[in-house]
Amino acid sequence: MLKFNYSNLILECGTDEAGRGCLCGPVTAAAVILPKGFKNSILNDSKQLSEKKRNLLRPYIEQHALAFSVAHIFPKKIDEINILNASIMAMHQAIENLKTKPEFIIVDGNKFKPFANIPYQTIIKGDSKYLSIAAASILAKTYRDDYMEKLHLELPMYNWKQNKGYPTKEHRLAIKKYGITNYHRKTFRLLPEQLKLEL
Repeated sequence: MLKFNYSNLILECGTDEAGRGCLCGPVTAAAVILPKGFKNSILNDSKQLSEKKRNLLRPYIEQHALAFSVAHIFPKKIDEINILNASIMAMHQAIENLKTKPEFIIVDGNKFKPFANIPYQTIIKGDSKYLSIAAASILAKTYRDDYMEKLHLELPMYNWKQNKGYPTKEHRLAIKKYGITNYHRKTFRLLPEQLKLEL
């Protein structure tokens, strides 16, 4: 059973990101403040749920949240500042864009940087422990998936509709065959040694 919050403050925001391990596309973060008494029997860490359940939960979360926001950081910036800093930047942007300022922030994982003097707590596997982090994980994942599906229409040969930019064998073979795009993260190891590409 996921807990409502960590701090016992009403305006506690959960934040999480999606797409950190991808070879292309943005890293996407969401921030969510849920109302006291919020309940949902299927809400869980997005990785534990089917795509169908995530897509059902997204409008429910958006309708019931006190505030929510989603932010993308794109490959050029990821390459410039590294993926960890880009993930934290995405979370900061999502929190900054909330229409209600949180009193406390809970963060999935163990890395974060202070934001606007708001107290925070990092929580390992927080997306399977706290409702607001689980809700943020759903929004981050579904918004990022939508973005990758749009890119798929432009460049279907990489099959981003299916792999969402993750380093699947199929995605890597497509990189070997068609080369890299502006959507790929150039600082990532796009091909293992046996598929080496002259960049």
